[in-house]
Amino acid sequence: MIGIKILGTGHYVPDYVVTNNDFTGIVDTSDEWIRTRTGMNRRHISLGEPTWHMGMLAAQRALEAAGKTGKDIDMIVVTTVTTDFFFPSIASIIQEKIGAVNAFSMDISVACAGLTYSLDMARRYLATGDVETVLVIGTENLSNFLNYEDRGTCILFGDGAGALVVEKSDKPFASWLYTEASGVHQTYCKRVRNPLPFAGQPEYEELLPFPLDVDGLIYMNGREVYKFATRSMPLAVKNACGKLGWEVPDIDLLVPHQANLRIIETALKNLDFPMEKVYVGLQEYSNTSSASIIIGLDECARSGRLKRGDKVCIVGFGAGLALGANAFVY
Repeated sequence: MIGIKILGTGHYVPDYVVTNNDFTGIVDTSDEWIRTRTGMNRRHISLGEPTWHMGMLAAQRALEAAGKTGKDIDMIVVTTVTTDFFFPSIASIIQEKIGAVNAFSMDISVACAGLTYSLDMARRYLATGDVETVLVIGTENLSNFLNYEDRGTCILFGDGAGALVVEKSDKPFASWLYTEASGVHQTYCKRVRNPLPFAGQPEYEELLPFPLDVDGLIYMNGREVYKFATRSMPLAVKNACGKLGWEVPDIDLLVPHQANLRIIETALKNLDFPMEKVYVGLQEYSNTSSASIIIGLDECARSGRLKRGDKVCIVGFGAGLALGANAFVY
């Protein structure tokens, strides 16, 4: 079996912190309302710092932890839904900044499930033998895309980045990936179009696949996303672990996407899994989309909660509706 070994982890969040109380002057809400419904207390917000820059700083910390330099990296995968540019890729920008002169790079867009897809991709490239060391980065600048008149979404998100350096290993590794495309309209952020200087432009309104037309801002049907997450996360965990012959109780550490404490608690109840073996960090960071699981892994690794030989499962869900889980030995 071709698996992966995580050589080093790192994360970065902006210094500026927005508390629940800070939202009371913006929308009709309160600290109690937010905490009881989400488990969130704080979120780190970028005040103009680019998405690529946060990703670069997380990557540098992961490289340092791994004892590697940019020149040691053969492949860079960045997962983000808040890119600074349509092109070039954030991965290309970070590649240049860290001096990864021997690498090729790419961005992928799988929202909050991005790390699970990225690790699966890394493992497949490592298995070919053409790639020896992969840098995986999740970096998000969600505060730039929030509707600050919608109290149901603007309170949920924070900014930040995380990174992993991985190489090929004979340790167990399995993925289970799935996209429930029938729910593609449940959460999205529509690109703002630049009007063309030509007469008679058709609107193509009948081709809009979504029920609302919110240009450039995040829309989410919270109720439907909650239903999807709480029933699908246990399925993904069981299926990923099942590929390795693991039972769910065998897991030493479960790191779920940090979307909402209620989602995590309900999913764990459906999975019959104890909270003491689960990383929860959304009280400090809120939902950082594709960065959330990597931030969790880095915090656990640096605190000693994650130890070599531990059986780990990570699980994420996001727009698409994308779902994924990886099971591996750290």
